[in-house]
Amino acid sequence: MTPNVDENLVQKVFGRCRIGYGASQKPEYARAVAHEILLQVEGGGYASDLLLARTGGLDSRDAGLASEIVFGTLRYRAQIDFLIEWYSGRKQKLDAEVRTALRMGIYQLRYLERVPAHAAVADSVELVKRARKRSAAGLVNAVLRKVTRDPVAWPCREVELSCPEWLLARWEAHYGREIAERIARAALREPEKYVRIGPAGPRTQDIGSQSIVPLLRLRAGQRFLDLCAAPGNKTAQALEYGVHAVACDLRLRRLAQLKGLGVDLVVLDGTRQLPFARRFERILVDAPCSGTGTLGRNPEIKWRLRPTDLEDLRRRQTALLDHARGALAPGGLLVYSTCSLEAEENEQVVAAVPPHLVLETMRRIPGRDPGDGFFAAVIESEVPVNG
Repeated sequence: MTPNVDENLVQKVFGRCRIGYGASQKPEYARAVAHEILLQVEGGGYASDLLLARTGGLDSRDAGLASEIVFGTLRYRAQIDFLIEWYSGRKQKLDAEVRTALRMGIYQLRYLERVPAHAAVADSVELVKRARKRSAAGLVNAVLRKVTRDPVAWPCREVELSCPEWLLARWEAHYGREIAERIARAALREPEKYVRIGPAGPRTQDIGSQSIVPLLRLRAGQRFLDLCAAPGNKTAQALEYGVHAVACDLRLRRLAQLKGLGVDLVVLDGTRQLPFARRFERILVDAPCSGTGTLGRNPEIKWRLRPTDLEDLRRRQTALLDHARGALAPGGLLVYSTCSLEAEENEQVVAAVPPHLVLETMRRIPGRDPGDGFFAAVIESEVPVNG
């Protein structure tokens, strides 16, 4: 999904900051783009989508710097917010533009190796001025000039691991303390990149994501339904087996990412039964979820998710799985999967299926297993008894 970027907002926040693209861009422009994106993330945007929209015309070094600042600032946000108070000597009530500039500055000064300190400080001060928060420029300058790489005694594990305590407590109760901390530490690292080469060409696809499709035991000629298909990585992987694929999603613009794969594309009405006259021998329900298994690549999730969201997700996922089972041919297989670590979205959803139909379950946990976290359950359809 490509977000709508308000260029008027860019001009308002950054004044005469240069908007052109190309090899002539300088690092200060990359920082301005990062500042804009982080503000939009606070407003509900997603960092990866915003970076894709805003850095496509930048040279690779500037795009890389903007990406590093955005993701790093989000990953380490709890540590950085503690350091803002630590270096300023008191709790600060800050406007979003000022707080974001401070977060970016501290991230560059403390966590990055090759950023000149004077550039990180000067550009952070300039960002605040261009955001019409000139009165805060002195504070930003003073705080950032105190930043060092000296060890800090973090006050609690929520700050040390830069992860909300409620998530840590859930993971500890479900997986144990050691695994919970591994998950949180894995979310502080940039995810490794994996490329899968298939008939449709190379696609960037996480190694955990690649583990789901083989559970379907696909064979050439089978009718295969990918119910929540965008962005299409698992559909493309399924095509390697020679299946006849139908790919669905709720929005046409999301399905546009699958053009060129040579599959039938169907936009679903999320409130109704699936619109298929014939049933499918294999179905993948890679359900929309909280995404807590992908915090390394989507770090804003851990600051945005609330415990109450999980129950709403569970209800929707249960309904989706129920619709999918109704489209499964006798003797067919369905795989329900999420990139969530939460029981509400995984075990509690699958619990609605008769136990004898659940052939196996699989789980991947960040920090223990390579790649993102995933849960999957292989479900068999009931075969009607004749007579």
